[in-house]
Amino acid sequence: MRILVPTKRVPDTDQKIRVRADSCGIEDEHLPFVINPFDAIALEEALRIREQSSDNVEVLAVGIGSTEYERELRTALAMGADRALLVESSEQFDPWNVARVLQVIVRREQPELVLMGKQAVDDDSNQAGQFLAALLDWPQATFASKIEFTGNGIRVCRETDAGIEVVSMSLPAVVTTDLRLNEPRYASLPSILKSKKKPIERVAFDELNIELEPRVTVLSMEAPPARSAGVRVADVDELLSRLRDEAKVI
Repeated sequence: MRILVPTKRVPDTDQKIRVRADSCGIEDEHLPFVINPFDAIALEEALRIREQSSDNVEVLAVGIGSTEYERELRTALAMGADRALLVESSEQFDPWNVARVLQVIVRREQPELVLMGKQAVDDDSNQAGQFLAALLDWPQATFASKIEFTGNGIRVCRETDAGIEVVSMSLPAVVTTDLRLNEPRYASLPSILKSKKKPIERVAFDELNIELEPRVTVLSMEAPPARSAGVRVADVDELLSRLRDEAKVI
């Protein structure tokens, strides 16, 4: 069994993100990057499936981007991925084109399961997984908080606004992961050192014979307004008075 885990390189959200002066992007010259946290959860789940399975399971981490992405793919290898594949391109991909690239990689690698984060923390689009499932004509489950293998497929617990929804589906399938699925492991220092010697397969974007179809254009960016300082109140009566007379409905 092969599990394909798409991963995205995103700015470290623990750092201060600043918008460039031209409002066309963020200042990233000294900004550290990490694997998208939701994708790290997907990778952790793939590793747990491999560890708990009596069958031979291969975990393949895939990235789309420039050669700078190698660091994040090596983090995936250090966590335990068996292989890493980088689709090299300097283009900026929107979710639709990410899905089209992944469609080609899936057809090439023939995985039984695609596990990926429900969204990326830099754009929060929550679209790539759904697009990919539609392009492949595969069953899908989004926002997974639990995944179980059954005799002929998988059972997925989905987090929805109305509560937990349980869906069963056959394989191959696409599953996107939510926060409560697991806690990703830290890569140990020996694993990090070993990952530096592991090969990363590289595929040039031009080799995929895909013509980009941009669906999203970023016109400008702006930082969110700073929050005003909080106010201390003396007692509950003053709190109720301020809520009634001063609080604004957004």
